[in-house]
Amino acid sequence: MIPLSWYLTLSAILFIIGAVGVLTRKNALIILMSIELMLNSAAINFIAFSSYLKEVTGQIFVIMIITVAAAEAAVGLGIIIAMFRNKGSVNLDDYKLLKG
Repeated sequence: MIPLSWYLTLSAILFIIGAVGVLTRKNALIILMSIELMLNSAAINFIAFSSYLKEVTGQIFVIMIITVAAAEAAVGLGIIIAMFRNKGSVNLDDYKLLKG
């Protein structure tokens, strides 16, 4: 059996990669994928603790995370496609007008 610490380490590594992607990139698609990576790292934590504690609650939270991730991807891709049709770019520096 794989120890719990390995899952937590994997989750931390995925979350750090996702956070670095969100903080350092300007491409909207890469930022969207990085957010998905961070949500998946949280899901790994929930599944690992659910298996470790022999409870189903973590698996229910993972279903909610998958639902939120799917909704976020659908809405985010819609916004990115609209942005690309307007300006021809998905670089967030081209959209400083949206800051208000």
